[in-house]
Amino acid sequence: QVAVVESGGGLVQAGGSLRLSCVASGNTLSRTFSRTVMAWYRQAPGKERNLVARITHVGSTLYADSVKDRFTISRDNAKNIVYLQMNSLKSEDTAVYYCNTYPYIRHYWGQGTQVTVSS
Repeated sequence: QVAVVESGGGLVQAGGSLRLSCVASGNTLSRTFSRTVMAWYRQAPGKERNLVARITHVGSTLYADSVKDRFTISRDNAKNIVYLQMNSLKSEDTAVYYCNTYPYIRHYWGQGTQVTVSS
């Protein structure tokens, strides 16, 4: 059963914005979501998957240096959704974006959502 479903990606010009959403839909994660640290990760072509941002169950956040002050992670525990607001996008933000727990659980990886930033 799919644990998470990501959406909101697309093609955007440099300097633009996108808002990604991740719905926790799997049985186990949907029951434990409100007390689980959630995170967004991304993987650019030919590169490893890396942490972008994470958020605790009470809203404490941490960001990768490369996205600090541009991206904002948030969550709605009532709806089992985690968001990633991305502003001032750069070409180097082009990647497939995934959400998962933190630390990640291997079988929770979803299909991700493609973000492409044109310069």
